[in-house]
Amino acid sequence: MTEPDVNVADVDFEQVYRGATPLGPRIPWDIGSPQPAVVALADAGEFTGEVLDIGCGLGDNAVFLASRGIHVTGLDGAPTALEKARERAAVGGVEVTFAVADATTLEGWEGRFDVVLDSALYHCLPEPQRHEYLAALTRATRPGARLHLLCFSEEVPEAFPGPFRISEANLRATVGKDWTIDRIEPARYTTSFTRGELVATVRKFTGDNPGAADLERLDADADGHVLTPSWHLVAHRP
Repeated sequence: MTEPDVNVADVDFEQVYRGATPLGPRIPWDIGSPQPAVVALADAGEFTGEVLDIGCGLGDNAVFLASRGIHVTGLDGAPTALEKARERAAVGGVEVTFAVADATTLEGWEGRFDVVLDSALYHCLPEPQRHEYLAALTRATRPGARLHLLCFSEEVPEAFPGPFRISEANLRATVGKDWTIDRIEPARYTTSFTRGELVATVRKFTGDNPGAADLERLDADADGHVLTPSWHLVAHRP
C-alpha cells in the first residue's frame, strides 16, 4: 500500500468543496456526470432496494441512480458537497436523501440498506479507519446486502497526487474480514484531469518530478479525461 503525495488523511474535504483545494486546478473526481463504471453497474441491474452512496460528494452518482427510479441515500462528511448535491438533484428533477454522516460510524443509519456504492472513498482512509468503516457498513446494511467498491490500485503511478494505492491483498484482508468477497476485478476510474493538467499539477507540487512522465502514459477517455487503474470489488454481507 503506497503513501500518497498529498496525504488525504490530512485533507479537509469541506474546504476542498469550498474551492480551497490542494489537489489541482479542479476537484479531481468531479467529472460532472456519474462514473461510467456506476452506469455500467446500473445497466446490469446491480442496484436494487435501498441503496447507499457512501462518500457521495457532489452527488452525480446518486442523482443518476435516482433518475433510474432507484431509491438512494447519499451520505458525506462535507456539508458544502451535500448542498451542491441537492442543487444537482433539483436540476435533474429527482429526489435523493442527502445527509451529513461520519462514514466510520454511520450512527443513526443502522439496518437500512440493501446495496452500498463506494465510489472512491475507501482509498481515502488510512488503514485503521478502513476497519472502522467496514464495521460501520455492516451495521448500516441488512443481511445479504451487496457492496460495490471502486478504489485506486497499485498501478497508479507514484507521482499521481491524492489517494492511497490499494493492493488486492489489502482488499481481501480488510474488506474480507467483515464481508464475503465475490470478485475483485481491474477497472478504470475517470478523473476530471487531462494528462496535461495532471502533469502540471504534479510539477506545481514537486518541481521537476521525473515521475511526471509516467502520468502521460495513463489511458484517457474520448474527452481526454485521465483514467486511473483501479479495482472493482464486489462483496456481500453474510
